[in-house]
Amino acid sequence: MEEATRQHFFYHGKEGFEDEKHDCHWCQIRAFKTHTTIPITVVNEVDDEVLPENFRFIDKMVYGQGVEAAEDSFRSGCSCGDNGAKCQYSACDCLADLEEGDEDVKAYAYHTGGSKAGLLRSRVIDSTQPLYECHQACSCSALCPNRVVERGRTVPLQIFRTINRGWGVRCLEEIKEGQFVDCYLGEVITSAEADRRREQSAISQRKDVYLFALDKFTDEDSLDPRLQGPPLEVDGEFMSGPTRFINHSCDPNMRIFARVGDHADKHLHDLALFAIRDIARGEELTFDYVDGVAEDNEETSLNVDNMSECLCGSKNCRKFLW
Repeated sequence: MEEATRQHFFYHGKEGFEDEKHDCHWCQIRAFKTHTTIPITVVNEVDDEVLPENFRFIDKMVYGQGVEAAEDSFRSGCSCGDNGAKCQYSACDCLADLEEGDEDVKAYAYHTGGSKAGLLRSRVIDSTQPLYECHQACSCSALCPNRVVERGRTVPLQIFRTINRGWGVRCLEEIKEGQFVDCYLGEVITSAEADRRREQSAISQRKDVYLFALDKFTDEDSLDPRLQGPPLEVDGEFMSGPTRFINHSCDPNMRIFARVGDHADKHLHDLALFAIRDIARGEELTFDYVDGVAEDNEETSLNVDNMSECLCGSKNCRKFLW
């Protein structure tokens, strides 16, 4: 770790190291537009390990072969106006899929004012409902209160070496319950490609740690053929953001919510991580990789040798991931 750090700081500001700089993790994260205000840092005070050489930091999704976003002709947004004041009500086109009834009902997911402005409402934190936000095709401004995830990460994250669970992630600021932290990024691939990568992985259970299905809206009866299944999947093993290094916990402090911008891209919805309780400065960030779904006890006892052991150490640990 020390040698890799020295190489970056002493040589990557000079000419003649272009190829090396391209593969340097520090150069990659320093190239992000948010680096000076909300940086991503990497520290290891435990051993000499460095981040995987074949991993690359990205700040947006990468579409793999066979994956396409909706054509511009299918895109649309709300017409609520510049300040976005109307975007919190059911009448906003971006919230059309929410069953709130009255057009004057505040339907969107966030608090609108005071110390809780921009935080998820309690009813949403405790639910599995998707988050519908305004987006670039809308008439409201970038300051619209219903663009929390679209505006991106607002807290500095640090990737650090844990004692017994490899790399982990913590925040260098306090995080409030309901606050958006970051999105899980990676290469979006077809279900068939995801299965192929599982088969090629030396340890298939290990590959599942990095694969997340975009299946929130999968419905075989959907009028949209892209939602009829099987769903696309996000592979963050070799390209992702800092959230790729967040560890699992059976008692997590964050959850993943499906976030939708343009409704034409529901098949490519975001995987947005929000705090489900207050998180102290420096506390490790975690989420439940299987979101509370436990294996059948009898089946688990028969297949222990083929399952991935959980090392979260929480009081309600399920002992195995899958």
